[in-house]
Amino acid sequence: MKTPVVLLLLLLPLAAPLPAQRGGGSPPEVIELWPEGVPGSLGDAEEDHPTLGIYLPDADKAVGTAVVVCPGGGYRNLAMDHEGDQIARWLNSIGVAAFVLKYRLGPKYHHPAQQNDVLRAIRTVRKRAWHYGVAEDRIGVMGFSAGGHLASTAATMFEEGNPEASDPWMKISSRPDFAVLCYPVISFVAPFTHEGSRRNLLGDNPERALVEMMSTELRVTRRTPPTFLWHTSEDTAVPVQNSIAFYLRLRENDVPAEMHIFEKGRHGMGLGWTDRALSEWPGLLANWLQVRGLLRR
Repeated sequence: MKTPVVLLLLLLPLAAPLPAQRGGGSPPEVIELWPEGVPGSLGDAEEDHPTLGIYLPDADKAVGTAVVVCPGGGYRNLAMDHEGDQIARWLNSIGVAAFVLKYRLGPKYHHPAQQNDVLRAIRTVRKRAWHYGVAEDRIGVMGFSAGGHLASTAATMFEEGNPEASDPWMKISSRPDFAVLCYPVISFVAPFTHEGSRRNLLGDNPERALVEMMSTELRVTRRTPPTFLWHTSEDTAVPVQNSIAFYLRLRENDVPAEMHIFEKGRHGMGLGWTDRALSEWPGLLANWLQVRGLLRR
């Protein structure tokens, strides 16, 4: 009778290495991203209305940092649970406000609908920063898989705020202050691209110029924000070369960056709570945020 108990106690840390990682708690407030009308809308169904789910940390934990979270799903679906809700609740546990983006999807919607949605999300958080208790210069973007591609789009193809713009929204910068890319799709031109994401975002026969424009490792500049990446060597859906290509371009442009490549682990692991090694990445991210001063009040 003693042996099973000992084994159970030894296994407990593997089953729950992080607080709040399995979600739970009250549902988030959800707001329309484009309450006055969605640009380029192709209908009036739920799928035609991008939203933001708002997850705010307890006041005694809040550090004034926010993250727009982009779940993955190959630009065709959205993994709103393990790459959305669970991520947001973990961010709350370290004092970070989270805003989970439900963006438009292919094949109904192609670029630039998704890019418009993520940049609007960043502007929305920045515009209401005081209301949400966050700093305007501590708003990041985070994405998983195809959502990682969308987050890298925001990090490389943002729009600086124009104080002379007639549209008040265009006066607000959509540049994220940092980026977190988790097993991201990056390149659309390299042989290691994720064909499904490219097809759902750009259509069946996109022009070469568009494919190159949306291959985000080619869009990195010195204005790309500091970036944290993680991936696994074992990922066969989105090969690790995607993260490596982006990291190398960050280094070429002197952009602060940190990357972690785990040997084992399938694609789409989210917080990785079922794997002893992968479950370390949230702590590594928290350390990176701490070093960058983003977990200080």
